[in-house]
Amino acid sequence: MTISAPNPALPSPISQRIFSRKELIPPRQDLLWKIERGAVRTFTWSEQGTLITLGYWGTDDVVGYPLSRVNPYQIECLTSVEMSLLPAGFWHQAVDAMLLHIQQSEELLSIVHRKPVSMRLWHFLIWLSEKFGREVEQGRLIDLAITHQEIAEVINTTRVSVTRLLQQFEEEGMLLRHQRRLILCLIK
Repeated sequence: MTISAPNPALPSPISQRIFSRKELIPPRQDLLWKIERGAVRTFTWSEQGTLITLGYWGTDDVVGYPLSRVNPYQIECLTSVEMSLLPAGFWHQAVDAMLLHIQQSEELLSIVHRKPVSMRLWHFLIWLSEKFGREVEQGRLIDLAITHQEIAEVINTTRVSVTRLLQQFEEEGMLLRHQRRLILCLIK
């Protein structure tokens, strides 16, 4: 579905699209996508077929094929997503969002190289809580449905290890589970 809607940060009218959960964003080398609502992940895969997550992106982030030299490159919707198209002639209006994209990519890169795996997982959960979280009575709720397998793909470990470590974190009082979501019990 394509609609036009005014947006003070971008030229008007802007073409907007709504994508369903698990839908792939069509590859376009001539435009970027500004996320108005929802969450996506960018990924590639190795020669052996192993999925490699490149990033998680949410409201106000800019994503797109022109931001990457990785091939293959995919953008997958993790939720229902509403996006605005940003043609090449207007990229200068998204400089702040592109700088944030670089910063978040580097944060994630630093996380995936931490050792041991338990530290890597914990820092990834904190990163997710800062990006997709909100304060609740018990701590910080990660308001994004993410599977143990998806977490494992990001931090380069197995699903079994993620499950075991999440159980350990729960036993240690570091996190709670609430309706298929995680709440980090962070010290304030």
